[in-house]
Amino acid sequence: MRARQAMPLLAAALLVALVLALSGGAAWVAPAQWLGGDGLMHDLVWVWRAPRVAAAFFVGACLALAGLLFQGVFRNPLAEPYLLGSASGAAVGAAVALLLPQWLPPGWSLPLLAFAGAWGASWLVLAVGRAGGGWQPARLLLAGVALAAILSALRGLLLMLFGDESTNLRALISWQLGGVQTPTAAQCAAFVPLLVLLAAGARRLAFGLDALGLGEQAAHGMGVRVPRLVAQAVLLAALATALAVCWGGLIGFVGLVVPHLLRWWLGPLHGRLVPACVLAGGTAMVLVDLIARAALAPSEIPAGLLTALVGGPFFLGLLLRRRE
Repeated sequence: MRARQAMPLLAAALLVALVLALSGGAAWVAPAQWLGGDGLMHDLVWVWRAPRVAAAFFVGACLALAGLLFQGVFRNPLAEPYLLGSASGAAVGAAVALLLPQWLPPGWSLPLLAFAGAWGASWLVLAVGRAGGGWQPARLLLAGVALAAILSALRGLLLMLFGDESTNLRALISWQLGGVQTPTAAQCAAFVPLLVLLAAGARRLAFGLDALGLGEQAAHGMGVRVPRLVAQAVLLAALATALAVCWGGLIGFVGLVVPHLLRWWLGPLHGRLVPACVLAGGTAMVLVDLIARAALAPSEIPAGLLTALVGGPFFLGLLLRRRE
């Protein structure tokens, strides 16, 4: 019953969040003012706020999907892109793209290098977690924290060596704190097919992730090629993380909190968790971005600070609960 009720409830929550996000900000714009007619308020909502809200939904959905995949592959409820170093790897790639001369076509260097950083960091943590044979969840978590610290230091070194007062440097510092960027209309149009492909890819891996949750031997017995499954899941999660970092910077804990809460609510089956993560992760990030824009208007709070204020205590609660 809960599974059948979940999607309508999540869809309704998303609708409410979208209305609030389009109306709220430095100035409140009632829905009647932007649903019909022209004028300044109409343009404010559809030209400026709507692309930002679309990007916030995209970032949240990508982070939640990445967290779901990482938790399924590593069989660790504490796994998420920020803690496992994937987001930091993507941020290093973004720093290289912004601070160093590029040989790639314009517009391609940032997403490609962010993806390379996220993918490389994910595989390194995976290799350390499996060192010595079998899965070592504690080792994996510590390796992720250590790698994230190393990559943060590397990013800081890049800033010291190649940074200046340019727009790129200011954008990079903003991304370090986490903040949704406002895309163009063409970029917004690309969000839909990208998100559909990510969700479809994650849904395709659902059976294998369910089987892997029973153990590697059980998954092998059910016909799952575990190394291939892990490679595909890590690749897909790295892509989702890279896209989220491109448009949202370093925003932690969304990939931890959203999948974890949905597992409590809906159970462990990934087939129902994938669409739920898209809706819930997107809704959560839309609301976080609204608070970031409206709480101290006209100033803006970095979204990464808000998610850390909520996600940090949640993470500590998980650690304490696992020791009981």
